Order: sequence, then structure tokens, then C-alpha cells
Amino acid sequence: MSFSSRIQLAAAALLLLSGSAMATTLTYNDFSDVSALQLNGSAAQVGSVLRLAPEAYSQSGTAFSKNAITLGADVSFSSAFSFRISQPTFGIGDADGIGADGITFIVQTNSNTAGGAGGGIGYQGITNSVAIEFDTYNNGSFANDPNGNHVGIDLGGNIASVQTAMVADRMNNGAIWYAWVDYNGVTKQLEVRLAEVNSRPAVAFLSRAVDLVSELGTTNAFVGFGSGTGSGVGNHDILSWEFRDSYNPIDVPEPASLLLASLALVGLSVVRRKR
Repeated sequence: MSFSSRIQLAAAALLLLSGSAMATTLTYNDFSDVSALQLNGSAAQVGSVLRLAPEAYSQSGTAFSKNAITLGADVSFSSAFSFRISQPTFGIGDADGIGADGITFIVQTNSNTAGGAGGGIGYQGITNSVAIEFDTYNNGSFANDPNGNHVGIDLGGNIASVQTAMVADRMNNGAIWYAWVDYNGVTKQLEVRLAEVNSRPAVAFLSRAVDLVSELGTTNAFVGFGSGTGSGVGNHDILSWEFRDSYNPIDVPEPASLLLASLALVGLSVVRRKR
């Protein structure tokens, strides 16, 4: 490879790295500072966690970006977050034990508001929206719940999920869970990944074609989370969160990283030439 070719390769690597950095719009390693978030209803900062709903009856809480985010040119996004739902000590339950109701990841255009409590999971009634529910209570056929421990895709503020997948272990077991949500505006594919370890699964846990622009009615959206409790309870906490305003899946090696070795070679070549 010629010296000029190496320089061109290095420039390409730097350009990709620069573009990747610009794609990250929200990063929370913890929630010791929530000044850029609008907290609604029962949502509150508790130490370094974002508590959407406490272990109390009939709660509804949401937390959204204070400013609407303009999604990328192809109206895409990638997000990753960790959450914990404590094992409740009182309240009603369903077949897999006491506790309710879960957490929702929400993309919506209605500014800052809180949706329905209980089975509404802080999301019900928020129109012009798309949500992923991590549902820990079986509300039966009216919510299209397959059981009391599942992930679902919800549209338009309706908690009757258009698609669901059951989770083997209880999500309200007090453990830390990790989730990845990606939307590719080119293919219009919405993908959800879920794991009990901080390692992005290669295969999506749930996937569906969704026209995000049609659902939102715009390319600008508020992003965040919701939760609710009813007669079942639990502390519903978000522990960390990253959101990118483009399709740039998190915890996947950046394309530029594939060129870093070549970049190192360029530097080595320059040093040798100087010598």
C-alpha cells in the first residue's frame, strides 16, 4: 500500500470515528444528574437511579428528554439501557408471583406527560407514539398479554401489544436487566434485544416492521421511559441509558474500529519515514 493510500485510509477512519461520536445524543452512565430530563407523575431521582414508579399502589411515572430530538436523515435511532424491578414485598400478583406492572421505553411527540397507571405502565393514552413494554403482570386478552412476564411492541398509546415474546426468567426478580432497541428507518425494522448480562445478543428477541414516521406524524420526538403500578407494586428503576439519533447499534464495534489497525500502521510508517 502506498503512503498516500495509507493517509487516505487514516482520513476515512477519522471521519467514521467523528461521525460515530456525533450520533450519540444522550448518555447516562447513571442518573446522578437528571437536569436534562422532565420527570412526570411518580418519577423521581433516587440516589443515582431513575425511579419511574416506587413500591406503592396506583402509580404512574414517566421521564422524557426535555427537548424533542430530531431523528437522523432516515428517521432512525438506537438505544440501550439497563433496568431493575425490585422483588416486591406486598400487593397482588399473578401466576408467577406478586408484583406489577413493568417498564416501557417510549418514543412520542406529545411533549412531557404520564400515561395510565397500573396495566397502563405509564404509557396508555400517549398517542403518536411507539413503545416497548417490559410487562410483569398478566392483564389478559384486553392487553393482548400472553403471560405475566413478556416483552411487547405497543403503538399509539394502546397497551394491546401488536407483537409479544415471553421471557423465561421473571423481570421483576430484583436483578439487573439489559435491553437494546434499534429502529432502521431504511428497512423500517424495529428490533428489541434483552439479556440478563451486559452483552448484546446477536439475534433480536422481538422484531417487527413499523412505519415510525406514520406512527409519530413527525421526525421530532421526545424519548424516555414510563412505568406504572396498580394493586401490584415494585420499585421500577432505570440504571443507565444511551440514545443515538441514528441507526447505530450500541455495543456493536464501530465500523471505524475495523480501520484502527490500519491507522496504527500509518503512524508507524510515518515514524519510519522520518527516521
